[in-house]
Amino acid sequence: MPGFELFGEKEKQSVNEVLDTGVLMRYGFDGPRKGHWKAKELEAALCARMQVAHAQVVSSGTAALTVALASAGVGAGDEVILPTFTFVASFESVLALGAVPVLVDVDDTLTLKPSAVEKAITPKTKVIMPVHMCGSMADLKPLKALCEKHNLILLEDACQAIGGSYEGKPLGSYGDLGCFSFDYVKTITCGEGGALITNNAEYHRNADHYSDHGHDHVGNNRGAESHPFLGYNYRISELNAAVGCAQIQRLDEFLEIQEKHYRVLYDALKGIEGIGFRRIPSGGVQNYSFLNFFLPTEDLAKKAHTALGDGGVDACFYWYDNNWHYYRKWEHLTNLTSLGKLPDEVKNNLPDYSKSDFSESDHWIGRTISCLIKLSWTEAEVKKRANDMAQILKNILK
Repeated sequence: MPGFELFGEKEKQSVNEVLDTGVLMRYGFDGPRKGHWKAKELEAALCARMQVAHAQVVSSGTAALTVALASAGVGAGDEVILPTFTFVASFESVLALGAVPVLVDVDDTLTLKPSAVEKAITPKTKVIMPVHMCGSMADLKPLKALCEKHNLILLEDACQAIGGSYEGKPLGSYGDLGCFSFDYVKTITCGEGGALITNNAEYHRNADHYSDHGHDHVGNNRGAESHPFLGYNYRISELNAAVGCAQIQRLDEFLEIQEKHYRVLYDALKGIEGIGFRRIPSGGVQNYSFLNFFLPTEDLAKKAHTALGDGGVDACFYWYDNNWHYYRKWEHLTNLTSLGKLPDEVKNNLPDYSKSDFSESDHWIGRTISCLIKLSWTEAEVKKRANDMAQILKNILK
C-alpha cells in the first residue's frame, strides 16, 4: 500500500483508451466512446472479485459511505454505531444525511468491540458500521448476530482493507453493504474514487440513482430519464475509473508484496519482550497493508514513535495524537462546528463526546504504533528497515 507506487503500462493503456475517445463522463455519449465504459468495467471487476451481485463506483470512499447509507434508507435522526478509531469520513457520511453517529470503544482488534456495540443499541439504531482499519477486520460474526437480533443493517467500511477476508468471504461482502476507497494512498487507487458493493438489488438500484441526481437510467435518452427520488452528484469520471480498472487487475500482485514485506518486519519484532500485536479475529485474513503493534505503556509508545522517526524509519503512525483518525482530536464533531445550521435531529441527539468515557479505546490506541507497508521497497530496504526497527525498539524497552 499504496497502489500509486507501482503505476505502469496497464494504467497508461487504460487511461489512453479514454483519452482517445474524449469521453470522460460515465453516462451517455454512446457513439463517441467506441465501446469503452470504464466505470461499468470496474463495477463488473469488483463484482467478480468481491463475489457479490452488485457494485456501484462513485467519486470517493466518503461518497461510497454516504450513498450506501442513503441507499439503505438512513435519514434524519437514525443512529449509526461506529468506532472511536476511524477516518473522519465515517462519521461525516452519517452527519451528511442528518443521522447521528454513535461512537463506541474498540478492542485489541483496533475495531468495534461487540459488547460495547450491544450496549449502545437503542430503538433509533439503524446501522452498525464496523471500520476495518489498517488492513484488518472487526469481529464480524458477533456483529452480524447483533444485526439479525435487532433487525439492523451491517455496513462494512472496508476502505483500508480491500483484499482481506473473513470466514472465506472478501471483506465488504460479509455484511449487507460494503464500501471501499480508491483514493491516492489506498492499496489500489483511482486517484480519487470509491465503491459500494451489495447483494441487495434494492440497495443497488437506490445507489445507482442516488449517486447521479436521482436519474433512473432507464432507456438511452438521458434527457428523458425520470427522477424517482432526490439524489446528488457522486459520479466517478471515466479517467479515474480507467486507473481503477488497471489497478484491480493488480490487486493480487500488491497483496503478495505487502504480505512478503509484512512477514519480514513481523519476524524481526515478534521476539522482542514487551511487543504485542493486534488480534486478527478467528477466520480473518488481513491485507497486510500495515504492521500494527502494541507497546507496554502509552509513554513507551510515544517514545518509540519518536525514536523510529528520528532513526529514519518513516511511515509509522501514532494514532492517539492523530487529528484525522481518533476521536480525541475530532473537535469539529465534539463542538458541532459546521458552516451552516445542523439539523435538530443531530444537535438534540448527538452524545456529548467531550464528556464520554472511551478509556478502553485509549488503552489500546494509546499503546499502538502502525507502520505502513510499502510496495516499492526493495528486499534490501525491507531487511534494513526490519533491523533498524528491532534495534530501536529494543533500546526503548531495555
